[in-house]
Amino acid sequence: MELLKAEKEHTRRGDVLAEQRQALPWVRLDKDYLFETEQGAASLEDLFKGRSQLLVYHFMFGPDYVAGCPSCSAIADGFNGIVVHLENHDVAFSAVSRTPLAKLQAFKRRMAWTFPWASSLGGDFNFEFNVSFTEQQQRDGTINYNFRRAGHSMDAGEPPPAVVQTAAMTGTDVPTFARDRPGLCAFVREDGAIYHTYSSYARGMDGIWGMYHWLDRAPKGRNEAGGGVWWRHHDKYEKA
Repeated sequence: MELLKAEKEHTRRGDVLAEQRQALPWVRLDKDYLFETEQGAASLEDLFKGRSQLLVYHFMFGPDYVAGCPSCSAIADGFNGIVVHLENHDVAFSAVSRTPLAKLQAFKRRMAWTFPWASSLGGDFNFEFNVSFTEQQQRDGTINYNFRRAGHSMDAGEPPPAVVQTAAMTGTDVPTFARDRPGLCAFVREDGAIYHTYSSYARGMDGIWGMYHWLDRAPKGRNEAGGGVWWRHHDKYEKA
């Protein structure tokens, strides 16, 4: 009964947090952004597909990656089933990555995903929403991620083994891997203008990482005492 009380408090706190997100000021965008999609060139407004709201998942898949980030891939494994529900509730969805469209599409086919996914290669979108960074920023130590300078373990000295392991699964070294980061952005379209309303990064992605909510209810929980990255691209498990 004590646990039940704590879980109810946690749920109610989540309701309060949702209200705080929705109460944030809307920031009007003064420029448009261009993307490449399966349907051709698209603007940010096109990604709304006629709806008033748009959720974007910034999927770590830099132009030099061989494969998409396995952590982002584990999150994205839950996207297929939700898109139809969002779209029928006035909310469009798209993943966005900096990799070329052809590479993106090939990986999407490999993973059997159907959700919308756009390439932002060559544009400012990822950089202006603080999920992509330049080699110069890495050298200068001027990366601002998750609302602060050096906001991730990839920015602080020797990278943790888990980051090295994850980078290897994308076919890159850590500096190349670290030039792209995960994030979630929300936008709204009203009276002909588009506004940015919310962003979340790093551990802020836990809320949409479906498998962890199940593991938190399993007898042994997340069971990650070893500290390594246990998850894989879903077609790379031995028993896939």
